[in-house]
Amino acid sequence: MLIGIITVIIFLSILILVHELGHFLTAKKFGLLVEEFGFGLPPRIWSKKIGETIYSVNAMPFGGFVKIYGENADQRELGSEQRSRDRRRFQSLSITQRATIILAGVLMNFLLGWLVISIVFNLGIPQAILITVVAENSPAGEIGLLEGDKILNFSRTDELIKFINGHRGEKISLEIKRQDEIQNFEVVPRLNPPAGEGALGIGLIEIGLAKQNLSASVWEGLKTSTEIIRAVFAAIFALISKIFVGQAGLEQITGPVGIAKVTAQAGNLGLIYLLQLLGLLSLNLVVINILPFPALDGGRLLFLLIEKIKGSPLPIKFEKYANAAGMTMLLILMAAITIKDIVRF
Repeated sequence: MLIGIITVIIFLSILILVHELGHFLTAKKFGLLVEEFGFGLPPRIWSKKIGETIYSVNAMPFGGFVKIYGENADQRELGSEQRSRDRRRFQSLSITQRATIILAGVLMNFLLGWLVISIVFNLGIPQAILITVVAENSPAGEIGLLEGDKILNFSRTDELIKFINGHRGEKISLEIKRQDEIQNFEVVPRLNPPAGEGALGIGLIEIGLAKQNLSASVWEGLKTSTEIIRAVFAAIFALISKIFVGQAGLEQITGPVGIAKVTAQAGNLGLIYLLQLLGLLSLNLVVINILPFPALDGGRLLFLLIEKIKGSPLPIKFEKYANAAGMTMLLILMAAITIKDIVRF
């Protein structure tokens, strides 16, 4: 799990830095004054000013940030000594230009996800069968099979299931790869398993991709990335609809602890699976960040849309309080999901 936690920190840092790089490059393109580009979160432990921008390394290694002059609500009302920099502040841009800067972070996460998924298609993934679920009090559970174990000597689930069902009540041997160790497990498939469980009491999934050439992998990466985003949007809307009818719970959401567990399992399978997970996380971040909720990029875009409709910006205090409330709600939700994950795992 420690390896998983460290990998998650590295992944989140990459994802957030790429996201902030999108804001940074677009702000520079529009000629804005970018005051700081930071790696990690304060307190600051090192910095160097290059040109007009401070580049810093901070103590908490969770992503990064960009400070664009005039983006903060407190900087929107200029004093006389600041008017010479008025043209280079965030609020001096048109609504379209500001929206472009905000969207640039989301676009960078999409490009990263697309790139990584394309690399996965180009490298290919060896065919294998993974155990995804081990039922309690099942033959598989009693002999110590675990989620994430790879079953060798079979490449298709239907072949494995046919083999297991053909030997119900008889002792069979399964060759299992767990991390870098190969073990043999002897087990007797049940004659009459409970409803919803198989003879061994395991869930299975086929993994693997054939290698593709560069152009094909880029095209497949694009199609897969857009399909992942569509599926994530659909899952979020389904969850929201269930919340309104009181049928949803936190069990359907995974937080940092759950991601660390999945990352550790992916790391045990190999680098290609970690790359696949990085791409998936980046595309998930695209969807989450574009949601019209305060403190997220989607919330900022919503404020710009309201400004466009009403013809003037929203009150500064309203934006500050809305973003603060949104961030508080997100932190509470994250804490609840983390506690749920700890109890589960």
